[in-house]
Amino acid sequence: MALVTEISGSARTYDPIDLSSRAFWSLSAAERERSFAVLRAERPVSWHPPVEDALMHDPADRGYWAVTRRADIVTVSRNNQVFVSGKGVTFENVPEELLEASMSFLAMDPPRHTMLRKLISAAFTPRQVRRIEDSIKTNAKTIVEELRAAGSGADFVDHCAKELPIRTLSDMVGIPESEREHVAHAADAMVSWSDPVYLDGRNPLQVMVENQMYLHSVAGSLAGQRREQPGDDLFSGLVNAEVDGDRLTDADVGAFFVLLAVAANDTTRQTTSHAMKALTDFPDQRAWLLADFDNRIGTAVEEFIRWATPVMTFRRTAVSDFELSGQTIRAGERVVMFYPSGNWDDEAFDRPDRLDLSRSPNPHIGFGGGGVHFCLGAHVARAQLRAIFGELLRQLPDIEAGEATYVPNNFIHGIRSMPCAF
Repeated sequence: MALVTEISGSARTYDPIDLSSRAFWSLSAAERERSFAVLRAERPVSWHPPVEDALMHDPADRGYWAVTRRADIVTVSRNNQVFVSGKGVTFENVPEELLEASMSFLAMDPPRHTMLRKLISAAFTPRQVRRIEDSIKTNAKTIVEELRAAGSGADFVDHCAKELPIRTLSDMVGIPESEREHVAHAADAMVSWSDPVYLDGRNPLQVMVENQMYLHSVAGSLAGQRREQPGDDLFSGLVNAEVDGDRLTDADVGAFFVLLAVAANDTTRQTTSHAMKALTDFPDQRAWLLADFDNRIGTAVEEFIRWATPVMTFRRTAVSDFELSGQTIRAGERVVMFYPSGNWDDEAFDRPDRLDLSRSPNPHIGFGGGGVHFCLGAHVARAQLRAIFGELLRQLPDIEAGEATYVPNNFIHGIRSMPCAF
């Protein structure tokens, strides 16, 4: 891989720490953190080559700026007039036709982003939120009962962590029982472009397209049903929402459904798995939480999210020159935010390498660094984490995680499997 790239007639050297290689993302989180720590301390905004063996080759891609300090990630996130999302939001290059159809308003900029977000927010009424939280509690109780019935040694990911997100999503939008597993599988496929085990020799772009089309077909079917017979669910609210005369098109609904399926499935699932492993590795913190669960779970959930950092990277593109930590980012250049690094920044967190469930304040960026793209479903994720750990520690107070198998990925901090004992 070249060590120098030409930028507007002048040479710019790539950083010696390579954040773009597949080998880097195959390392453990602790090993990656050692590299991030050097960059935060010495070169918080550094220039790197394009992703190795990229999902899609882009001859115009000369590299990107890596942003590793929490404060700089927040600056990029909140300056959406300079750092735009419409030119790509994933670390990897994704075809334009796939981008908006799978990322919805996450891959848009105002004013279209503002209009769509208003419409979608209008469907999250207080009544809808209460209904979702009630179903989360019910599902969490059932899932832990099923885990207990499966017996000690069962895979925690399969029998617990992945179950609550898909059941919550299904209740939110009314996915029929017959489609739930397929929807969860398709959501996995949308973020598994660099996982050789999942791909099993298949073309990653083909896998993404096929599963995106399937999710759009499910959304189209649900939208048609809810327009004819509205019910008391989020999808009915979505397809019938109207703000200032605007309504969501079928394409808008389909794209949001793909985003919702991926976000609901992967982020909460991975945080649940990482948090269970952390409670096993830090028994003093488990004891602290169990001593007064109801009053301590609030701060614990925030630390679970910081510790897991389930979404590891997002990208922006500068549309005007901008000075960031001593580097001039030029118009047209790409910027990648590394959330695990920001969440381990010792300028923002005391002893970030230690799980501290009482950490307060906890300015983690597990839901992004703020600005117009702050996670719309953050309250749903928090509700799921409160519910599932309430049930786990009540029904199975001695549960422990075994050795975790991690997924090599530069987007989702994934655990493929992890046995548990109780």
